[in-house]
Amino acid sequence: MKFIRIALPIRRGMNSEENRILFLLLLFSLFVPFVSAQSLPPLSQEQQDSIYRSYDVDDVVVYGTKRLPKIIPAQELAGIELKRLSVASVADAIRYFSGVQIKDYGGIGGLKTVNIRSMGTQHVGVFYDGIQLGNAQNGQIDLGRFSLENMEAISLYNGQKSVIFQSAKDFASAGSIYMTTKTPRFEGDKKYNLNVSVKTGSFGTVNPSVLWEQRIGKKVSSSLSAEYMYTTGRYKFTYAKKNGYDTTEVRRNGDVRALRVEWGLFGQIEKGEWRTKAYFYDSERGYPGASVREEPGKFKHEDRQWDRNFFFQSSFRKTVSGLYSVMLNGKYAYDYLHYLSDPRLDVTTMYVNNHYYQQEAYFSFVNGFTFFDWWNANLSADFQWNTLDADLVNFAYPQRYTVLTALATSFQFKKFSLQASVLHTYLRDKTKAIGEEAPEKSRFTPTVVMSYRPFAGKDLRFRFFYKRIFRMPTFNDLYYTFIGNKQLKPEYTTQYDLGITYTKAFGGKGLAYLDITVDGYFNQVDDKIIAMPTSNQFQWTMVNLGYVEIRGIDAAVQGTWQIGKAQLTTRLNYTYQKAQDFTDSGSEWYGGQIPYIPWHSGSVVVGGNYRTWDWNYSFIYTGKRYEAVANIPENYAQPWYTHDMSLSKRFPWKKAELRVTVEVNNIFNQQYEVVQCYPMPGTNFKIKLNVTL
Repeated sequence: MKFIRIALPIRRGMNSEENRILFLLLLFSLFVPFVSAQSLPPLSQEQQDSIYRSYDVDDVVVYGTKRLPKIIPAQELAGIELKRLSVASVADAIRYFSGVQIKDYGGIGGLKTVNIRSMGTQHVGVFYDGIQLGNAQNGQIDLGRFSLENMEAISLYNGQKSVIFQSAKDFASAGSIYMTTKTPRFEGDKKYNLNVSVKTGSFGTVNPSVLWEQRIGKKVSSSLSAEYMYTTGRYKFTYAKKNGYDTTEVRRNGDVRALRVEWGLFGQIEKGEWRTKAYFYDSERGYPGASVREEPGKFKHEDRQWDRNFFFQSSFRKTVSGLYSVMLNGKYAYDYLHYLSDPRLDVTTMYVNNHYYQQEAYFSFVNGFTFFDWWNANLSADFQWNTLDADLVNFAYPQRYTVLTALATSFQFKKFSLQASVLHTYLRDKTKAIGEEAPEKSRFTPTVVMSYRPFAGKDLRFRFFYKRIFRMPTFNDLYYTFIGNKQLKPEYTTQYDLGITYTKAFGGKGLAYLDITVDGYFNQVDDKIIAMPTSNQFQWTMVNLGYVEIRGIDAAVQGTWQIGKAQLTTRLNYTYQKAQDFTDSGSEWYGGQIPYIPWHSGSVVVGGNYRTWDWNYSFIYTGKRYEAVANIPENYAQPWYTHDMSLSKRFPWKKAELRVTVEVNNIFNQQYEVVQCYPMPGTNFKIKLNVTL
């Protein structure tokens, strides 16, 4: 996000009424032109009261967020709305977006991955403060490990972002998730901000965190965020025995110990900014494994995993002139994973004790050109190096060199907008054994985006985008012992989207702001990579056999309400998807719904504040689906839903503020599974104490 700093001189000779009018006009001019289809965060009572006071000061500094029209379908949770949700991780928050499926393997300790519009987890780019997170080994990012304690906003884009001034990596995914952490901001002459919180609750959860922001100079500040989380992961669940009765079991081996530390340095320069961030994450967790219905409690599931992740990244951007802007991004990342499975503790598994070491180096050079107010262009080039080491027999020890080059242009007129881009990807692998690497690949992929606003006086827009992009086979797909296939082709996706958005600000009492978006889409996935058995059931190989078509509708309605002294925000999302597998025309399951994709899903979020009180209610629904390719009654999965609620109150305390929050999740103790045989927690609660200085 780009923040605007405006200094407004207020002369001492002006009376308070003139100051107040001028200040309100400034606020109006800031927010009205840049109102987006996302609902604005509600103001607390103190913030509302402060608008109507007059101050005898030299200048007033106002921070606002510049928001562009949503040419490409985008969803966002930010500010107070994000804080009020009864969620602990980014994966939990993303469940409230339309068109998203979260695979959750067992609640607290289980892996959590995201799938956008049924195209597959590997087609989702995940960005942290503007730079992509990578996993060349399997292409999956575990969103459960990213906390919301230091998170400012989470955004989801179908296709790509609506701006073209971005790295080539930003053009290279079928869908993207952007996580934006908090940037230090200081009021008046304040030198530091301190936020300390402690959360505890069900499953033996202990979750302390601290955020320290320090002003170093007029244009330089730093941020240090640290968090520790421990949970036993033990919770009761109910299921039916085969040919028997309902029984209750306890989920075991779901404990998690995790430490996260982030340090950031932020600077402002003339017509630009820079930032540097170091991130460290260390965890040990048990994987609870599948719960076998026939014999509950027989298997203990003692699989363990240790993760250690570190990355250091920097970003620099500057407007050099009215014609030219530049942005530089750089990153180094190191990931360590240790996985242990012991058949002496779990008879369903074979002995595995593997260690994996990943390294990544990345650099991006972005050039932006503004030829006229209505015509912009972008030329960006990225270089990335990945390597993977492992203690496996006959391992390939692959290295990957990737060069991405993107050329994009944008035309903005009063009623019509057009964006077009072409991305070139060059990729070359090297392995320990000469000649065992996959062939080098060179591909061009285009994107076209259009938006039309038929009426000048109304914010009604029609939009369309077409995008063809691919994901490269991962190191596991190509080189993993017994199943790798170095001849794999890239897995392509083709996306078509046609949508409409309408926004209106009413003001006054009752409904103050309304946002309606509806998108219909058609996606194709070609050369889908799937695993096939070879001469026996133990040895498998990866082949390009799959073809999937996805037809869907995403709809969202958001509103802001002013009811007396209370402010209310509402968000309603609905998704319909028909995702069909057309891989094998001779199969009796030809054209069936692909596994774990529901036909209908949606969510409702209602949040509000009154004086020092904040509350939030949320509801998530996932309709019927099948757990395997065969759409038969034996694989049918029941719909599930959850109700969550949170209530918080702020207490002024000298120069500090104390906030107490109570959360109750799955209020009606719904027994459900997101993934077959991985039961989720029933009713659970959390209490959070937060002190801000």
